[in-house]
Parts: sequence; C-alpha cells; structure tokens
Amino acid sequence: MAHGTTPLANHGVDPTAQRALAINLDDTVYGSFSEIGAGQEVARWFFAAGGAAGTVAKTMSAYDMTVSDAVYGKAGRYVSRERVERMLDHEYALLHERLDPSRGDRTRFFALADTAAAKSFAGGNECHAWLGIRFQHAVHTPTSDVVLHVRLLDSTNAQQADALGRLGVNLVHAAFAHWKQPRSLIETLLEHVGRERLEIDWIRMAGPAFKEVDNRLLGLHLVRVGFTPAVLFDIDGTPLLASESIRHTRVLVERGRFAPVTSLNLEMLARSREAFESVPAPAGGPQGLIREIMEVTMNNLRDQGSAEDADFLARVDLINAVGRMVLVSDIGAFHSLGEYLADRQVEATGLVLGVPLLRELFNESHYKQLDGGILEAFGRLFTHSVRLYVYPTRDVISGQAVTADTLTVAAHLAHLLQHLRVNGLILPIPCDPTTLRTYSSEEVRMRICSGDPSWRDLVAPEVAAHIDAHGYFGASCPTT
Repeated sequence: MAHGTTPLANHGVDPTAQRALAINLDDTVYGSFSEIGAGQEVARWFFAAGGAAGTVAKTMSAYDMTVSDAVYGKAGRYVSRERVERMLDHEYALLHERLDPSRGDRTRFFALADTAAAKSFAGGNECHAWLGIRFQHAVHTPTSDVVLHVRLLDSTNAQQADALGRLGVNLVHAAFAHWKQPRSLIETLLEHVGRERLEIDWIRMAGPAFKEVDNRLLGLHLVRVGFTPAVLFDIDGTPLLASESIRHTRVLVERGRFAPVTSLNLEMLARSREAFESVPAPAGGPQGLIREIMEVTMNNLRDQGSAEDADFLARVDLINAVGRMVLVSDIGAFHSLGEYLADRQVEATGLVLGVPLLRELFNESHYKQLDGGILEAFGRLFTHSVRLYVYPTRDVISGQAVTADTLTVAAHLAHLLQHLRVNGLILPIPCDPTTLRTYSSEEVRMRICSGDPSWRDLVAPEVAAHIDAHGYFGASCPTT
C-alpha cells in the first residue's frame, strides 16, 4: 500500500483495516477515541472498516489549543505524556459513567487517546506523538493502561498521519489480543507499518492486566527488537524519554560492560567531569545541566551469550546504586552514538573511554561500510560538540603509562590523531602513573565467581552491598 492511501481504498484487503474490522465485530469491546493535533487518523480506520457502531461510542477531535484546554485543562506541552494521560482520565471516566449502567455486564470498555505533532507546513519541527489506551481486559475489571511515545520518521505529513493511524489500530488490537503477553503486545505495534516509519522509544504498562510487568524490561525489549536504538533510565531505574530528559543538557557518557560497575569506572567519570565542566558553553551562553550516564550496549549485554533479563537488571541496579543514569543501546559506533545524542538536542557530549578503546577507534577495519572510511566516521562524530576524555592504561610489556597524548597509531593516521589532540577533541584524563589502576569489570566478576573476597576492594561500598544482598553474578559465572 502506498503511503497516504486511505483505508477505504483497501477495505477487506489491508491488514490494518482487517484488524479494525476484527475489533468492530467483537461485541464485547466498546469505547471512545480522542485525538489532538495531527493525531486525527485512528478512529477513521474503524469507520472505514465497517461495523464501527459495534466499537465506537464517541470520537473527539480537538485541533485548536483553546478548545483542547477547555476540555482537558491547560498543559505545558500539548504533545506530552501529561496531556495524553489527562485525555485518558477524562474520556474513560465519562464513558464509564454514561454506559456502565446499561452495558457494563457485557462490555470491556476502553478509551484511546493520542496527541501528535506531524511535519508542519513550514517544516523544521519535532515530529512525534504520545498514544495511550485505558482498557478493561475483562468485564468488570479495573482498568489497565498502555502509554507510549513515538517518533514520526516519514518525510511528509500525509505519510506520518498514515503511520500514526496504523499504529493506533495496532494498539487497540494488541491491548485486547495480547495483554497476557506484554512482549508480544509490543512486537505487534509496528506490524504493517514498518520500523523505518516509526520509532517507539518509550512505553509503560500499568494496571491489573500487567501486574507482573517490569517496565525496565519492556524498555530493554524495545531495543532488543529494534524499535529504538536506545532507552534511558533514571538514577532510580525509572524509564525516561531521552528526548525530554537530556534535551538542552550536557551529557557525559561512559561506555562499558559494568558487570559490575567498578571504582575505576567511577574514577574515570569523576575525573572526566572535572575537565568537562571547564569547557565553555556554545556561543558563550550559560552552562547546561550535566547528566552523567553509563551506557551498556546490547553487545556488552550479550557478552555471556545472550541479553538475559536478570543480568540486565543487575547492571541497572548497580549503576543506580552509585547514583548514575543508565543508557541501554544497540549503538555500536561512536559516531552513531554522537548522532543519537545530537538528535535529542543535547548541548555538548563528553565520551569517557580508556586508551585501549581509543586505539581501537583508529582501526580502519571498523569503517569499511562507510564511503569515507575513518574520516567520515570521525567527521560525523566530532561535528556535534563531542569530545573524548581518555583514561590512561599501562603497557603490558614496558609497564609504562600510556596516555591519550603518548598513544601511537599507524603512521598514516598519526596526523589525524594529532589534529584531534591539538583541537581539544581528544583529551587525556590526568592520572598519577604510580597509582594508575587498570583492572576491568570482567576481572572483578571472575573474583566474585571464584569466591575471592578481594573483589570488594575494587567496587564502591554501595555496589558491594547490593551484590551481597541479591547474589548478583553468582549464578551466571563462566564455568571455564
């Protein structure tokens, strides 16, 4: 089906229309649709599919802000979680009040709400939407919610509207068909839409239908199935929407396995922050708030063979124990991470790494898929106010400290490295060579597994306490 084609043109054939029709023919499902701004597409699918009288109690479409405020109250942002949740509160309460006496004994009620900003006529705006459904998974049960945020990736308003309408139909269908399997619910949301058209980067399920759900694991699943490149967690483990939480801030990101997070990891971050704070703000403006983030990539989560939920939760808990945010990503290349953060409108980025990883960044084999090779990769990385803060290592043969200033690379790349040094894009983290520490999280993990108590000397007290209390890593120790 071409982008923007109406559901009526494919009635009886289009899979989205078939799902809408299936809901219309289910005489136990009945509800309302409320759509604000560019989100005017979901209810249309149910009308066009036929039999809408079996599903649609009410549709509400508010495009004007004053009209929207009169119904739902004022909001700081019209395309926001706050707004979509107010819409669900208002519409479901009215629906239940008016219809429960007459049909509550045979009906699973729902309210679907969305608020969206699609591509404007002038262009240049953020294209995104919040959607939610409040529903009864069985007759007479208390309600449950599914709320999600989506980035609209199509190039035209009509295409974005079509994608959003399809997503809304999938959300209604999935809530009633897959509430028992939350991960299956997620996986069906982009069916017949496409990951190239929408990015789902935040989701929350709550209520009796999802009483066993851990929303941190739902965020991990979004990354695992490729619906978003990364998800962000607050210092208490709460899933955050990155585009809101780090927007207009300065982020300091340390990449690693963190299995577990070590005292050395914390030292690297602390010393990098001292240097990061001294960098002038762009255009001489005020310094933005600094967010310290530890990033775990899916590759690092799979270092024991698969991205196990328990191992993921252990890492998040331990990083949270030392008061840091966690980014879980499927972003491998450094330039892709820089672009991800730039798309979330951060003011500046500091990436924290060790000399061994810096040396690996100069391995040209990593950039064969890029037409411009290593020059393209570095150009894309450093375009977005990115600096690398590099912790020294110790040469295994000479025993001497190797810093970002003394590292050597292939002769034909030496001028590139020097250019980045001179321009302050690669900066050494100061460290006393006599006290230089070089152990890894893998070494700490092996000591835990082998029962060597010296592992406690290599982690923060809070981390040790959590490992003791929960038995982290003991069950997943390598056998060889």
